[in-house]
This record gives sequence, C-alpha cells and structure tokens, in this order.
Amino acid sequence: MDSKKENSQDTESSIKAIDVSAYYGKKQALKNISIDIDENAITAFIGPSGCGKSTFLRMFNRMNDYIDGFRKEGAININGEDIYSDEVRVEELRQKVGMVFQKPNPFPKSIFENVAYGLKIQGIKNKAVLEEAVVRSLEQAALWDEVKDDLNHSALSLSGGQQQRLCIARTLAVEPSIILMDEPASALDPIATSKIEDLITELKENYTIIIVTHNMQQASRISQKTAFFYMGELIEYDITTELFTNPKLERTENYITGRFG
Repeated sequence: MDSKKENSQDTESSIKAIDVSAYYGKKQALKNISIDIDENAITAFIGPSGCGKSTFLRMFNRMNDYIDGFRKEGAININGEDIYSDEVRVEELRQKVGMVFQKPNPFPKSIFENVAYGLKIQGIKNKAVLEEAVVRSLEQAALWDEVKDDLNHSALSLSGGQQQRLCIARTLAVEPSIILMDEPASALDPIATSKIEDLITELKENYTIIIVTHNMQQASRISQKTAFFYMGELIEYDITTELFTNPKLERTENYITGRFG
C-alpha cells in the first residue's frame, strides 16, 4: 500500500486552491479563497454554521456538482491538475479523494460487502484480491479485531462508532491519497469519538486529511493546521497551536474564545 506514497513529497502541497468563489444560484457561499493544504497532515476547517467550510470541503471531490444552481470560480489543483477541467473524470477523482460523512452511512449489506463495494464497482472480482483489501482496510480502520468473526453479518448491526469506522474502511479500500471528513464524529459518543480521533491521527502517516469540525477542542487535538472560515471568507490559516494560542486577528480570537459564533 505504501508504495503509492513514495512520491507524496514531490511537492509540499498536493492541494492548492486559487481565488475560489462558490455560488448557490445568486447566493455567494465562498469569497476568493486561496489556500495550500499540506500533504500527510491533518488540516481542520472551523467556523460557525453556514460559513462555507463544508461547501469548500466538498469542492475537493466535486460533491457540489450534484446541487442545482451551484457554480464556482477560481481553480482547485490536486497534484498540479485542475480537478474542474473537462479532461478530469469525476469517478477517478473520487477514488483519489475519499469522503467520510457526518453520519455513518453503511449500505444494507454485510460488513465484507460494504468494504469491498468500491473495488467491485471498479470491476475487481478476484476473491483473493478482495479479501486482502477488506482485511487491510479493516485493520487500518482499527475495526478488524472487533468484526473479523462477523464479516457476513449486516453492517447495520454495528454500533454507531463501529459503523463510522466501517465507512472509513470502505473509503480506504480503494486506496485514495486524500480523505475528506465532514464532522465525522459529531453523531458519536465521547468514547467512539476518541477512537475516531486516534484513527485519524494514525492515518495521516499515509494520507492527506481535511476535516470539518465544529468542535474546536477536536481541531486543536488532532490537526497540524487550522483554517478559520467566517461568512464565506477564509479569515486565518496557520499552524494549529499558533492559531489557538496566538491568533493574529481579533475575529479569530473572538471565535475561539466563544465571544461569537
């Protein structure tokens, strides 16, 4: 698996957004966002509800394409390629840029079939290949020991935290290089949240991770860099410890100290 990561340090930033604006019809959701996302690190997006952070996150794998009236300006480059160019195949992009949603969304299938799903969609039918990928992905998602004797059981029988780790395993199975997470622990209890945070921290060794979170303590615990969004603008972007202990702007300080938002 790690062989595909050998070239991950060719550039300091695998994701680059340049003057990105986004609109839903006439409503502007993002205003001229420029940012470089570090490779093999966790970047957190924070900010009040409706500030544009989830819209921005979903632009990295073009999930907003499904929304009527959505349009964007500016460019988003991944590994030097404009992902909105006509040459880009969205299905291939989403194999490279995986997504984990706020609420666990396992399919009403067995645990095995959930993890193998993306590989089967790609046309992989070799049983040994599928089995190896399922085991590897469940191990990476810190779920293998809990489900190894129940792979044929329904994924819906798992707890909420286990379901979310299963969804992470499903994402890992197709070997992405980037993982997007939209509040992946907001629906979970503190113990399950802690397991997800530990997992995310381990995964950064091999993946570039971007996480949207309303939980500022979570952002400070697990991320290396944090971006603060407000009213569709990127207000401040810095090393996480700097942003939380010594923010450069008053608006950032007011938000992280709870004075607004």
